[in-house]
Amino acid sequence: METILNQLVYFGFLQALFLLGIYAFSEKNGKSMNGYLIFLIGVLVIGLSGRVINALEIFPPNRRFITVSEFANLLFGATVYLFTKSSLLKTRFSYKELVHYLPALVYSSAICMLFIFPSNAEIRERYKDGGLFEHVLTFIGFALIFNIAYWIASVLIFLKFKKELGNELSYVVKTRFFRNFLIAIGLCLAFWVSFYFISMFGFEMIERNARNYIWVSIALIILYITYYTIKEPELFRVKEKLVQKKYSQSKLTNADLNQLKARLDQLMEERKPYLNRNLMKADLAEMLGVNNPEVARLLNEQIGMNFFEYVNYFRIREFIELAKTEKAKTLTFFGLAQEAGFNSKTTFNKSFKKIMGTSPSEYFAQEIN
Repeated sequence: METILNQLVYFGFLQALFLLGIYAFSEKNGKSMNGYLIFLIGVLVIGLSGRVINALEIFPPNRRFITVSEFANLLFGATVYLFTKSSLLKTRFSYKELVHYLPALVYSSAICMLFIFPSNAEIRERYKDGGLFEHVLTFIGFALIFNIAYWIASVLIFLKFKKELGNELSYVVKTRFFRNFLIAIGLCLAFWVSFYFISMFGFEMIERNARNYIWVSIALIILYITYYTIKEPELFRVKEKLVQKKYSQSKLTNADLNQLKARLDQLMEERKPYLNRNLMKADLAEMLGVNNPEVARLLNEQIGMNFFEYVNYFRIREFIELAKTEKAKTLTFFGLAQEAGFNSKTTFNKSFKKIMGTSPSEYFAQEIN
C-alpha cells in the first residue's frame, strides 16, 4: 500500500514540474495564465519536495531534508485565497497583496533558524529533552490556524460569487472547479488537523504513518488542477480588460437599443457564439462593441430574458435542429446538448423543460406521434 501511495506522490510531483515547465517555456501560456495558479503549483512542488528527496535517497538519510517542505506551509493558504479571489472576483495583481506573504517569510526564517541551521548534535539534544517536539507542534499549530483562516476566506468568496453570478451559464465550469477544489483543500486540512491532535497526544508513530495521506492529498490536488488545465484551459486564463467602444461613455436611447437588438439577433443567427460552452456576457458585449451593463439592459428591456435564459434559448433551438440530423443516430440527448453548447446535463434538462414545457424525451415522442 505504501508503495502505491509513494508512486502517486511521485506522479503528482512530476505532473507539477511538467506544468511549471509548460508555463516557463511557453511565452503564450506563461503570459495568459493566472499567475497565482502558477505560484500555487510551485508551492505544492515545495510541499512535496522534502518527501520526494527523502524517499528517493538523493542525499544521505537526514530528517532535516523533509523540513524543506515546511516552507510551503504559510505560502499555501495565502496563495489559495489570492488565486480564488483573482479568478472569481476578477481582481488584478497589486503589490499590496504581497503583505499576505509576510507571515510566510517570518515563518520560513524561523524554520531555518530552529531546524536547518543548527548542528546535528544540537538537534539531537533538543530531541532528547522534548524541546524539538514542542517547537514542531507550535509551528504546525500556527500553520494550521493560518491556512484554515485563508481557506474560510476563500470559501466565503466562492459563496458570494455563486450567489451573485453562479446562475449564469458562463460560470458553470468555473463554479464546479472551485467547489471541488475548495472541498479537496478542506479535506486536506481536516486530515492535517486530525494528525496534529494524534501527534499531540503522544501517538507519534501513528502520526508519522498517517502523514503519508497528507502527501497524497497534495498530489491529488495537483492532478485535479492538471486535469482542468487540459480539459478547460480557458478557466485559468487572465483576459485582458475589454476596451469599451461605442456606448461606453453614453446611455443608450430606445433607438440605440432597437438597433443593438437587431445586431444581436444577426450575431446569434450567423456566428452562433452560444456554441462556445464557456461563453460569457463579457464576450457577447465585446462582439457588440458595448459593455456588460448595456448587454444586461438590452436583454432585460428589449428581450425580457437574462443572459442565462437568452443563451439557453438558442442552445435549445440548436439542440432540436441537431436532433433531426444524422448525428442524432450516434449521440445521446446529452451528447447533442453538448454539441449545442451545454456543459451540464441538469442545466440542459431544466432549460429544455422551461422553454419547451416538457422533457426532451416527451417532446420528441410527441413529434413522432
